[in-house]
Amino acid sequence: MCSLEKRGNLFILILTGQNGEHRLNPNLFSSIISALSRAKAESTRGSALVTMSHGKFFCNGFDLDWVNAAGSDEETQQRFNLLLDYLKQLVLAFISLPMPTIAAVNGHAAAGGVVLALCHDYVLMRRHRSVLYMIDLDLGIKIPEPFMALFRAKISGSARRDLLLRGLKIKGEEALKTGIVEAVYDGEEEVTNAGIKMADDLAKRNWHGEVYAEIRKGLYTELCDILGIASTPIATPKL
Repeated sequence: MCSLEKRGNLFILILTGQNGEHRLNPNLFSSIISALSRAKAESTRGSALVTMSHGKFFCNGFDLDWVNAAGSDEETQQRFNLLLDYLKQLVLAFISLPMPTIAAVNGHAAAGGVVLALCHDYVLMRRHRSVLYMIDLDLGIKIPEPFMALFRAKISGSARRDLLLRGLKIKGEEALKTGIVEAVYDGEEEVTNAGIKMADDLAKRNWHGEVYAEIRKGLYTELCDILGIASTPIATPKL
């Protein structure tokens, strides 16, 4: 599950759970999407959001135990397709959120967990104790187009190739060098504090949230076209 805390203009989205893996299943997806909906509804000028987690993992991807617990091959495929649909909804929710977003990746992020991190405008990461890892190739799973578009939008050149076609486990320093993340820090507390500080600094700019979201949409036009996200007209203020 997850919790959403509001501290002034900041929203703190925290992934919680007993096993600390934060695997994406219908319950966790619904919890995150509901939290984002609440943040959107309660947002004001100068809002910002930070996502963090408890435990060894930031997010360990799809809950394949839940998928494989289905009673038949057909139901297994249906469950997997349901998770893909939820992941698409999650990307859409983040792209449309009217505020800056920061992922404080203070643990490992695998597959869908990498997608979750990249949904944010900024990604911070632990230097040594976290990796980004796309397990799809090892499992023989094709990555659907909406998420490929996200990778094309957020990661460039050889870094994208190595993540997707070599299945490399990319540590913090390498992620920083290749521009996948904004900064790296030694410990979990440092990543968390840096994420909150960045969110606070961005919130102080007092930006109009809907304008921010529209500029984000314009930055990732291919992704938005694939997701079916339309631009929303906004009146120009008096200058």
